[in-house]
Amino acid sequence: MSGVGGGRVVVNRAMSLDGFIAGPGHAMDWIAEHLTPDTFPEVMAATGAMLVGRGTYEVAKGMAAQDTAYEGGAQFVLTHEPPEEPDPTVTFLTCGVEEAVATARAAAGDKNLEILGADVAAQCLRRGLVDEILVYVVPVLLGDGVRFSPPGLGRIDLEPFGNTQSGGVTMLRFRVRKPAHPDLG
Repeated sequence: MSGVGGGRVVVNRAMSLDGFIAGPGHAMDWIAEHLTPDTFPEVMAATGAMLVGRGTYEVAKGMAAQDTAYEGGAQFVLTHEPPEEPDPTVTFLTCGVEEAVATARAAAGDKNLEILGADVAAQCLRRGLVDEILVYVVPVLLGDGVRFSPPGLGRIDLEPFGNTQSGGVTMLRFRVRKPAHPDLG
């Protein structure tokens, strides 16, 4: 994606081996058991801003007490209903997903914009706004929960370009292949 900022738009996910990004009841405590900010510090260093949905924001607030802080730069939450009490650490956006990505990318500067959360990531993927997908495969089977992608996402072709092992976690990286536009000549 060209335009604002020099970084890439990256969907960043931790995933159980059976394909869940959150467990039953949106539980994400299992991630901290295997993945810390020190596991792949280069990812955090390359991130200038994060864009998440309201559900992911609420889950993250609940995890704050667990000392799972992740310094990914400016935080933006795309939502239809901002909370009544403002959060000084977050900018709430009520615009469309394209404008939200542009706003967060501008804040990221030359670093990457990380997209977190199943719904916002799916919206970005559907609109061709994502450059890469980064997946941390965590050695756990959850059996149920929030799947990697929601039903109806459709086919998206990916090009693998990296994998790294750190302890029991494997980081997989993929470029999102952009559809070729026919020459209208």
